[in-house]
Formats: sequence, C-alpha cells, structure tokens
Amino acid sequence: MEALPQMTREQLNEQVKTGKTMLFFSATWCPDCAFIKPAMPEIEAEYPDYRFLAVDRDENIDLAVDLNVLGIPSFIAYNNGEEIGRFVNKDRKTKKEVETFIDGLN
Repeated sequence: MEALPQMTREQLNEQVKTGKTMLFFSATWCPDCAFIKPAMPEIEAEYPDYRFLAVDRDENIDLAVDLNVLGIPSFIAYNNGEEIGRFVNKDRKTKKEVETFIDGLN
C-alpha cells in the first residue's frame, strides 16, 4: 500500500481526482489499526479497481481534522474526486466489515 505523505486537502484532491481511491487512516500507536493492518494486503488484492493509500493520522492530523476523521482506523472512498463513502469511527474493524463497506460502495 502506498503511503500518503503529509499534505493539505487541496493536494489530496489532486491525488484522488481520477479513478477509485481508498484512504486508510491509521497510526503506529493504535491497537485497532494494528488489528486490521495484516488483512490489508488481502483486502487490496480483492479490490484491484481501488488505489489504496495509507494515511498516517499523526503525520496528517490537519488533513484528518479537515476530513472529520476523529477515530481510527478509518476508511474514505473516492471515485473521480467525489467522496462515495466512509467507514469512520473509533471501533475496531474486521476484514469482513471492511469488505462489506467496500461492497456497499458499488
């Protein structure tokens, strides 16, 4: 998964303006992020039409606040620059829950 460098909302808009993109917000200290992280390569492989970007919440705290990402791990999906869904809360997320979220986007 490609790591998103520190950036502004305007720079993010450039990153997500074409195709399908899935942002994965997490942090190194977050136990619930560590829980889902091992499943992420499998999830990425199951959804090859999405470009997955890992967003370190601590490196991109301003971006997280701007996008109203108050809990991690969290996911925000874009299609050609438009947000099409979000799975944003403070709860631990299972592989099945993430897959159900992505399946519901289509």
